[in-house]
Amino acid sequence: MSTHHPLTDEMVRSYAELAAINHLGGAQLPSKAAVAAITQDLLHLLFPGFYDEDHLEGKELGPAITSLLRSVEKSLTKEIAKSMPAQVVAGETAAGKVQAFLIRLPRVRKILKTDVEAVLAGDPAARNVEEILLAYPGVEAIAVQRMAHELHLLGVPLFPRMMTEWAHSRTGIDIHPGAVIGPSFFIDHGTGVVIGETTEIGQEVRIYHGVTLGARSVTGAQSLRGRKRHPTIEDRVTIYPGATILGGETVVGEGSTIGGGVFLTKSVPPHHLVFAEHATLKIIPKSERPQGSEYTI
Repeated sequence: MSTHHPLTDEMVRSYAELAAINHLGGAQLPSKAAVAAITQDLLHLLFPGFYDEDHLEGKELGPAITSLLRSVEKSLTKEIAKSMPAQVVAGETAAGKVQAFLIRLPRVRKILKTDVEAVLAGDPAARNVEEILLAYPGVEAIAVQRMAHELHLLGVPLFPRMMTEWAHSRTGIDIHPGAVIGPSFFIDHGTGVVIGETTEIGQEVRIYHGVTLGARSVTGAQSLRGRKRHPTIEDRVTIYPGATILGGETVVGEGSTIGGGVFLTKSVPPHHLVFAEHATLKIIPKSERPQGSEYTI
């Protein structure tokens, strides 16, 4: 009995004709499953006791963390080696980058503590740290981005972006690993938040769901690559739901507030309020709507 599927030949021809979206015979790429597992292990290291069922303390803590660190170091080195180009700068190795990254984790934890404190200070619905770390997707998305950002700074390709996309798939929050984010950052609710690669965010910034910090143009990508394309948000800015702020030259000044639904492509001075004056809402019977109109408003 033949095992040859009737579509096999057609698919093989497609691989030959559309080789740009194949990766056959090339260097092995990082595994999505491995990236997910490593990122989860890193979250265990950042927030011990919150991402597993083990109750560790006292003499048990040191050996458990040692075991987890060694496991992460081994698997992370393997996957980062896959993402690094064959020709690398002399002296750069996947193992060296992993060592440099792991050394930074205590510092990342210090910054994340300020993010958790920002939630407690800014959300009356947040009752304690346990609730924040177990039930607030924004904290998880920020934690993953802060780790991915350190790998990004170390020049690790591909892997940091895969980390933040894993967090995106879990939380609905899309933060590029290249974005620079200051301490005490609070994303409230979070669904639909997009923060682009060259965004710069100061300290004590609070944003709500549906906020986009993006680029003004997506045409001519080759000429824009590597340039500042996304906005700068200075200290103590609040951005309400559905606001869109675009452009590398756009700066929202310290202490300003951006209202919900605002579409902004120019800078805002410090301590200003920006809000949209929407059209008057009208509710009329469908039978009276203007001819050809699909809506009642």
